[in-house]
Amino acid sequence: MTWRARGDHYYRLARERGYRSRAAFKLLEAVRAFRLIRPGDVVIDLGCAPGSWLQVAREVVGPSGFVIGIDIRPVEPLNYENVKVIQADALSEGILAIISSELPREADVLLSDMAPSLTGIRELDHARQVELSLAALRLARALLRPGGRAFVKASQGNSLPRLLSAFKRAFRTARCFKPKASRPESPEIYIVALGLRKG
Repeated sequence: MTWRARGDHYYRLARERGYRSRAAFKLLEAVRAFRLIRPGDVVIDLGCAPGSWLQVAREVVGPSGFVIGIDIRPVEPLNYENVKVIQADALSEGILAIISSELPREADVLLSDMAPSLTGIRELDHARQVELSLAALRLARALLRPGGRAFVKASQGNSLPRLLSAFKRAFRTARCFKPKASRPESPEIYIVALGLRKG
């Protein structure tokens, strides 16, 4: 199947299922493969616009869980009492305190689909993506409970081994994962990290 056909497939499927973007299927695949999100979980979603990952997370956590999304862009409300969206820069100095004040308890899962504005210069785009991935890791270490889980967008390139090593130091296991809904030719890849070490 060509990428265009696959792309159309996920786009159509997202519309059929009421998801705001085809990116929903990247998270759904990770949830199924790694039990990444579970009923009752508290979930943080960085770079949440337009909201498809919020939709998936809410489906999995159910009414007893809690989902908070952060994005610099506005996000149309999902109209669930246990889904909150904050319009803010996830890299801003005070973001840790802002997120902490909204959480009912330490989070179980941190998701990050944050991506830089692309320049078309592959090395520069890769470096900027790694910076965002490391920022997500810092927030994960601060906001997740011991044993917590993370799913963070990264980028294939020279700095990926160093980035993966940083996650392996912070979590019991960490590995790279490329969802089927990602374009094969894209450098986009995700890090699945399970079992946050604390203390």
